[in-house]
Amino acid sequence: MPPAPDRRLPRLFRTASFRFAALYVALFAASALVLGAAVFLAARAALEGQMTARVEAETAFLRDEFAAGGTERLLAAVRSRGRGASALDYLVQGPDGAHLAGEMPASGPELRPGWRTVEVREAAEDDGRPERVRALVTALPGGPLLAVGDDLGRLAEVEEAVATAFLWTTGLVALLGVAGGAALSRAFLRRVDAIGRTAEAIIAGDLSRRVPVRGTGDDLDRLSATLNRMLDRIGALMDSLRQVSSDVAHDLRTPLSRLLQRLDDARSHARSLADYEAAVDGAAREAEGLLATFAALLRIAQVEGAAPRAGFAEVDLSAVAEAVADAYRPDAEEAGHRLEAAVAPGVVVRGDKELLTQALANLVENALRHTPAGTRIGLGLHPGGSGGPVLTVCDDGPGVGVDDLPRLTRRFHRGERSRTTPGNGLGLSLVAAVAELHGAALVLEDAAPGLRAVLRFPPDHEGDLG
Repeated sequence: MPPAPDRRLPRLFRTASFRFAALYVALFAASALVLGAAVFLAARAALEGQMTARVEAETAFLRDEFAAGGTERLLAAVRSRGRGASALDYLVQGPDGAHLAGEMPASGPELRPGWRTVEVREAAEDDGRPERVRALVTALPGGPLLAVGDDLGRLAEVEEAVATAFLWTTGLVALLGVAGGAALSRAFLRRVDAIGRTAEAIIAGDLSRRVPVRGTGDDLDRLSATLNRMLDRIGALMDSLRQVSSDVAHDLRTPLSRLLQRLDDARSHARSLADYEAAVDGAAREAEGLLATFAALLRIAQVEGAAPRAGFAEVDLSAVAEAVADAYRPDAEEAGHRLEAAVAPGVVVRGDKELLTQALANLVENALRHTPAGTRIGLGLHPGGSGGPVLTVCDDGPGVGVDDLPRLTRRFHRGERSRTTPGNGLGLSLVAAVAELHGAALVLEDAAPGLRAVLRFPPDHEGDLG
């Protein structure tokens, strides 16, 4: 079980965006500290190198002065050096340890050649602390010692300045990062709250609500657009469910009433075995019709609930059209119709062969069932060029009213001219469901005379058998 969030923290600081921002700031601050340490060490090494080079150069100059004029010239050169902020510290000590010149104090015989750290108490700072001087001690010919040094305090000041600058920079970056994370989290929370309010309204029953889209094209905008499309789809399915419920309640009442009436009539008036058999046969026919209607409804629901293109394969639509035409041609001739087929070879779509066959069969059956004898029924298929394959079933029968055309694919809808013909008004609904599953457009139009049903497949469905 996941731990409960700490409710003592403000909601702003519990958001994922703020935590990501805080993590990023922490990583940046750690990186800045590592970089600062590297710069600090590099600057210290560079300053120490400069100090060493300066002291060594001054020592070499004074040795040359001593070599050229002896101790007196060396003392004169040391005494001539100024005592500015960047001046070096000096010491000339006699062989007996006596202080001859310079600011650094004599240290007696224990002062040995090499690099030494010396405290210069005579040049103490205002707070009473002596200077610490890094000095190079050199033994000159004849016994005198020469010491030249530089103040370590300047090195410490530069080190402190570098460290302070990096600490301030890191602190400001952390502060700005936290402020930016808070601002980002606040904006994120507003968007999330808008989505939450929409979801709560939908839970309360308002299926018309949609997530607001700002038009920025960012991740939340794309998520909002996706959620809105999902809600549109759910709304359409709910409307369809309400329509189906209403249609089932309305259109199945009549066959159920006839079934009950037959059974009641048989119970009340049947006097012989033949009467009972006739009543049972009629009730069986009504039950078979009801079962066929429910089977059609179930098939439509299966098609509408199928995952788009799940299990699709290349289908030779030309072969499907030829097979349907061959299967229904004898029935058409027997009913006095003329079924003609004009099928282009090699037209391929990606889809479900069984569903496409049933959809085409429903279109042909619809034309056969609702047109009188002598009607010509045409089945056509052509590649469609850049527009994708086009499948057409048309007739020159009486057609349907213009007002009925938009409602023909509704479940249980039957035009006024079809009330007396067999059927349950679900054939074209199944065709529409199969078309939507395959990304095709079903268009029903007046053929003047007759009805034309057109299935237009998208271009990317077109293929080549070869």
